[in-house]
Amino acid sequence: MTDWNRVTSEAAGFAVNLERKLAAGFESGLLLPIHALLVSRGGKLVLEQYFEGEDESWGDSLGRVEFGPEVLHDLRSVTKSVVGLLYGIALERGFVPPIDAPVIDAFPEYPDLVADPERRKVTVGHTLNMTMGMEWDENKPYTDPTNSEIAMEMAPDRYRFVLDRPIVEEPGKTWIYSGGAVALIGALIERGTGKRLTEFAQEALFAPLGITDFYWMAGSDGVASPASGLRLRAPDLLRIGAMLVDGGRHEGRQVVPEAWIEASWTPAITLPDGLGYGRLWYMHEAPAPGYDKPLRWVGAFGNGGQRLWLAPEAGVACVIYAGDYNVFERWVTPARIWREIVLGNLERA
Repeated sequence: MTDWNRVTSEAAGFAVNLERKLAAGFESGLLLPIHALLVSRGGKLVLEQYFEGEDESWGDSLGRVEFGPEVLHDLRSVTKSVVGLLYGIALERGFVPPIDAPVIDAFPEYPDLVADPERRKVTVGHTLNMTMGMEWDENKPYTDPTNSEIAMEMAPDRYRFVLDRPIVEEPGKTWIYSGGAVALIGALIERGTGKRLTEFAQEALFAPLGITDFYWMAGSDGVASPASGLRLRAPDLLRIGAMLVDGGRHEGRQVVPEAWIEASWTPAITLPDGLGYGRLWYMHEAPAPGYDKPLRWVGAFGNGGQRLWLAPEAGVACVIYAGDYNVFERWVTPARIWREIVLGNLERA
């Protein structure tokens, strides 16, 4: 990350012993297995640490990897939040349907589904907020063919598979985690822009940020997975985060519409655990020593402990890569790093 201005933790408004506290966490074994940890504030790099550990990509073992700034890493479901940004860019350019449009209208090849008045109630907004009200189950292991996302990947027509799910709730009422919803968002982007998702991402988001190296996993039909397929270098994901906390700007250029970011970071629904959710982002608040009231935070979460954490009002972005794939009870580690080490040592407003 030689093109970033680096500052000490103290100069960035963190406790002077931030690095030592982090090191103590790793020495105690409480913060393993983390692959990378990066923190920026106000567009300046505060922390950048890499480690060594076992890794995989979409279930395929990569063996033991020595991580560094040039190493690509699965984002898993952090990909979803990136795709949400792409929809906002495409919407501003007039390529995709508005938020209140019935999502089924973009799939005229299924006239029986288009004619269903109940399915016509499901809007693009419901799809982005995962409140479509359609049956979907990703609580099963991703090695289980009855997991809805895996079943979608194995289906002869992924979009019909998603759109034809039984309706179990009124749209907008209940949050049901769904990679299928994001598959539809990816399709809307591709159909509206006339470009593959990877091509539009490169042109509209990656190139303006100087991101040149990425890989996007695809299903057997060659369709890039909007739900979990993106692989990025840790510094490049941090670059996206720093751009977002600066209102969608990078080096004076508006990359993502600021209004889209703020709408995305306004909770559309509250989850059972108390987190807010909107347009493929999680959100809540947490205390920070330098602030009189808890700071709003926004997050993108991925299987294994992949995280992009943002504290917009403080100008802080944090990237965590980890290797705890499918070990759900271990995902508390990235949250501890964010709350106790990053926000917990943010002393100056």
